[in-house]
Amino acid sequence: MEPKKNYALPIVMMFALFFMIAFVTNLQSPLGVIVKEQFALDTFRSQWGTFANFLAYACMGIPAGAMLRRYGYRRTALAAVVVGFAGVGVTLLSGRGEGSFPLYLAGAFVSGFSMCMLNTVVNPMLNTLGGGGRRGNQLIQFGGVCNSVGGTLAPVLGGYLMGNAVGGRVISTADPVFFLAMGIFALTFLVLFRARIPEPFVVNEPRRGERTGALSFRHFRLGVAAIFVYVGVEVGIPSIANFYMTGTGAGALDMDTAVAGTIVGTYWFLMLVGRLAGGLLGGRVSSRPMLAATASLGLVLVVLGMYLSPETGVRMPVFRGGTSLSFGMETVPVGLMCFVLCGLCTSVMWGAIFNLAVEGLGKYTPMASGIFMTMVVGGGVLPALQGWIADMTDYATSYWLIFGCLLYILYYALAGSRNVNRTAPVAE
Repeated sequence: MEPKKNYALPIVMMFALFFMIAFVTNLQSPLGVIVKEQFALDTFRSQWGTFANFLAYACMGIPAGAMLRRYGYRRTALAAVVVGFAGVGVTLLSGRGEGSFPLYLAGAFVSGFSMCMLNTVVNPMLNTLGGGGRRGNQLIQFGGVCNSVGGTLAPVLGGYLMGNAVGGRVISTADPVFFLAMGIFALTFLVLFRARIPEPFVVNEPRRGERTGALSFRHFRLGVAAIFVYVGVEVGIPSIANFYMTGTGAGALDMDTAVAGTIVGTYWFLMLVGRLAGGLLGGRVSSRPMLAATASLGLVLVVLGMYLSPETGVRMPVFRGGTSLSFGMETVPVGLMCFVLCGLCTSVMWGAIFNLAVEGLGKYTPMASGIFMTMVVGGGVLPALQGWIADMTDYATSYWLIFGCLLYILYYALAGSRNVNRTAPVAE
């Protein structure tokens, strides 16, 4: 009888990479506020950094899947870490002197290449190590907890560093965060370089038909669309909420930027809480009902957020940054509280959609993961579109785009995720 293999170290390494994906990606939220002021941009153009970050997914998703298939998890992850270090370094340089908006966009784009490659590795690997199904979803949810820790820290630290002084909001004020990210990348590279990671799908020659093979599955095609709108929802809710609180457009609330940073940080903290709960329940509750329930609740919260009066305040605990991370009470418009609570809903959606979309794909999984990552570009396209809607109307009205996206995710959970191609050959 073959002894049971211990995959504890590979799982821990994937969790660490999950942290870095969110930390670097969510730096774009506070940086969007900074560059808007530093370069006198409107809301639409202030989202170009986020768009550049996610545009890289459209360019790199399929090549990353091919790298994963050809070179394996470890070598693909090592390359991604090097690219991530370089991307954050370029962003750091964009703050030198008077600052350079094109260089800032270049840094966001290069960082996006890294995040795409890392996502291509960590999701199928955790799903594989868990054996797919509920256990695979459970590991992805626990990885999502680490992802949410990074997502929580990035806007909180960014909001704290940018301060309240208008003249002080420049890219260089975030230098400590950039140095922290580069240090974590360097440490991760050293650990990964020495680690042994199982490589279940590595082949020496590329196989024809893998891309089309994955796309022949209806539930995968619909899942690709679901991840496009999901990432737009996940990023759009807190990003536009930040402008809603601190911006100068129609309906802006003119709130303190440090307080706004803690409120946005609370959204990501609630994603952490939700993913932890999803991980604990993942062994007992399958992905389909989990996704349907959270999408339904999200629809209710978004409608309440749009229509409850911003003049009505409510005291709520928020996650604070500063010299010591802690919780405190702040008076928050009740509608914004509803948007923040959406973090509990979006928390488990990524893992559930990925788990459902790759169900039964077998040998097509690595290439499918690359295609899947291509559609993460939705996190750049949809927030930019939402910012444009906010410029044309007001911030609250722009959340109708979020409502439509959640409606599609609910459809995918209830009907679109069912595998109708169960007889297709997928074995090695």
